Amino acid sequence: MRPLSIEGAWEITPVQHGDPRGLFMEWYRFDHLAEAVGHPLRLAQANLSVSAAGVVRGIHFADVPPGQAKYVTCVRGAVLDVIVDLRVGSPTFGRWEGVRLDDADRRAVYLSEGLGHGFCALSDDATLSYLCSETFNPKGEHGIHPLDPELGIEWPAETPQLSAKDEAAPTLAEARASGLLPVYEECRAFTESLRG
Repeated sequence: MRPLSIEGAWEITPVQHGDPRGLFMEWYRFDHLAEAVGHPLRLAQANLSVSAAGVVRGIHFADVPPGQAKYVTCVRGAVLDVIVDLRVGSPTFGRWEGVRLDDADRRAVYLSEGLGHGFCALSDDATLSYLCSETFNPKGEHGIHPLDPELGIEWPAETPQLSAKDEAAPTLAEARASGLLPVYEECRAFTESLRG
């Protein structure tokens, strides 16, 4: 497990055991993750997302508390997975980091509550599997426009395809001005409470 440049985000590279019959790996270990992040991931929901090449989804985040931590891996194809620090007051506020997730290296990313998440499909039928700490709450789920120039995310798509919801999402500045964004200290306090 490798911590990323944004506090609360990790890249996980599994050990793959292969032979002529195929391969086996542990793509999620609660004990290894808990040791790295300081608390276990509460598993409340699992999602599967399938996207065509050039589709950009995100940047999505949830109100904290309770937020929604995510453990994400690509089981088919490839994506550029992007984590954005949306926590007002964070030393890395507004920064993003991208990790290639694919069905060759089979890496995963973990992002804690308060961080934004998005991705760009690099192949057709790019399939992501998510483990989530909370169930979907439409009243507490939000988005930032993924093409916001202030974020400056370098999406690897000539013409990114967005959903109507993502197309209508506010910019980072608009979300901050309206009080929509999570607060860094509140996110840290919530994470500390999980250490119990």
